[in-house]
Amino acid sequence: MNHAIVTTITDRCKRCYSCIRECPAAAIRVVDGQAKVIEERCISCGHCVKVCSQDAKQIFSEIDIVFDLLRTNKVVAIVAPSFAASFPENYKRVPTALRKLGFTQVVETAFGADLIANHYSEILKSEADKTIISSACPAVVSFIQKYYVELVPNLAKVVSPMIALGRYLKQELGDEIKIVFIGPCVAKKHEAVDDEVYGVIDAVLTFHELKEMFDEKQIEINSLEESEFDPPHAMMGKAYPLAGGLLKTTDINDDVLEKDIIVVEGKKKVLEIIEEIAHNNINAKFTDILFCEGCISGPAIDTTLNYYSRREKVIDYIQEKINNVDRRVWKSNLYNARKLNLIRNFKADNQRRPMPDEEKIREILAQTKKFTPKDELNCGACGYETCREYAIAIAKGLAEKEMCLPYLIDELRTAYENLSNTQEQLRIAEKLASIGQLAAGVAHEINNPLGTILLYTSMLKKELEKYYNDDRYKADFELIIEEANRCKNIVSNLLNFARQGKLNLREFDVKNSVEDVLKPFTVNPSYRNIDFILDAANNDCKIVADEDQLKQVFINVIKNACDAMSESEKKLLKVNVNCADKEVTIEFSDTGIGIPKENQNKIFTPFFTTKSIGKGTGLGLAISYGIIKMHKGNITFTSEEGKGTIFKITLPKNQLSNG
Repeated sequence: MNHAIVTTITDRCKRCYSCIRECPAAAIRVVDGQAKVIEERCISCGHCVKVCSQDAKQIFSEIDIVFDLLRTNKVVAIVAPSFAASFPENYKRVPTALRKLGFTQVVETAFGADLIANHYSEILKSEADKTIISSACPAVVSFIQKYYVELVPNLAKVVSPMIALGRYLKQELGDEIKIVFIGPCVAKKHEAVDDEVYGVIDAVLTFHELKEMFDEKQIEINSLEESEFDPPHAMMGKAYPLAGGLLKTTDINDDVLEKDIIVVEGKKKVLEIIEEIAHNNINAKFTDILFCEGCISGPAIDTTLNYYSRREKVIDYIQEKINNVDRRVWKSNLYNARKLNLIRNFKADNQRRPMPDEEKIREILAQTKKFTPKDELNCGACGYETCREYAIAIAKGLAEKEMCLPYLIDELRTAYENLSNTQEQLRIAEKLASIGQLAAGVAHEINNPLGTILLYTSMLKKELEKYYNDDRYKADFELIIEEANRCKNIVSNLLNFARQGKLNLREFDVKNSVEDVLKPFTVNPSYRNIDFILDAANNDCKIVADEDQLKQVFINVIKNACDAMSESEKKLLKVNVNCADKEVTIEFSDTGIGIPKENQNKIFTPFFTTKSIGKGTGLGLAISYGIIKMHKGNITFTSEEGKGTIFKITLPKNQLSNG
């Protein structure tokens, strides 16, 4: 076969996975969100075509091939008996329309069903030791060849009605004629090019394709005269498109109470019966199986009628025509075909993929965040009935993790949160940058007047001390000097915040730096009731960074944590240092009052503080933020009111390797 029968139009595929739910052969692989048909696994049943609401599945068209054949003037059309359901109002004009297209003869495929009837009877008599499976439905045949190879010997070694009639016509009319089958079945396109029967049928058209050809040639079927099919005419073979129709053409008893005969139609029941036969749970001698609910429900039937209306139309056609057939001529045609070869063999084409082991299945389930059976929602959104089946499909290379809707939603939520955090960090960075520029200008302008105030205040204080010995004046001048120095410290911090200074990089042990910073706090009387714990899992945690600036960050964070615990009953500050291959993480966890939600987005904003006047400038964390960002690191926090706050600092281990 040089072409795929069913393919996906990628631009139309919308991740609904309906085709995956419907495909009985697991012949659809999702790649980058597109449901693509795996040609070697496809059985051409066409069910994916029927369920695709976006028309994203297309059937290989043979319209151009047929138009080329019609130029030879020796082309016979053989029409499936379900045509009465596809052309419910005009079925008597179909032969006329086909001749107008250029077909030299138009014959009912139903006669092929009459031809093979006796062969089924003979097979049942000669092979009574196993359950015989009818081989007329090419989708059923292909499914068994690919996925139940052990049942290939159970297939009745008889050609389908299409092949039977094709061989008959070439025997009667000569091998030079071309034969085009027309019907509702997609799998017939696959059967026509099967090596065992290749060359009998030259092209296969669906009813939909036929109507396209009528439109292209502007053939108005309503305006045509009625006409009959060309001989040979069929008898009960006309019932073939109905469930159990094949049995009507044979002498096989199809009584409902006869347990040796089973008639099955529809995908779900077909899968069940084949599974039962494979496990030797069925003792029936014969099973007549159709993948669709009769051929009148074929994927290319191309009609708006429901199942029961289609069935009624075909039955009406049978009853109308059956009595007009000359039985003597019919029997004569069958007799003349007695030496016609209607036997065929079937080859296994195993497409089963090995079952993954339990460890692999659990690993894949875990990747989609399904760690326990309760996590397996079995929602079916991925196209598979259970999460386990879905995991197996991934292991077999037939699916991808992104098909799981709950997993995808969770991933999108995480991505959204990360994006929100990034946007917030960008907002803070932009805000700090603009404030920094302003702060630098203000600091330089204030610094000079402050220096003058300090200088002249000191001079006045010394002059007054020479002539007056009054503590009142001395205290006033000392207050002026103290407040001026406080202003100068604020200005100094402003400059530190605003500067884009260079880092003084060197290698040092971050754990030792944290220990150095903690020591003064542990002996400070103001913090004597606080328990300080340093937890460093790695003995050696060396990084390349600016140690002095990072120490300033650690001091700012620790001081804020200690101040936050001033009213807490339990006072515990835990510092955790974790050193990985490429980065180091330092966490400062306190048991303080926590940060109110309304203040959390202001934490790194300059001059924002909840401390009383004179206790803080609100620049410590803003400066810390800038220092960490200069190190290409990250500083974040989580806080719960009444329980405490955790500040997390992440730094790359080597600033040189990070640009």
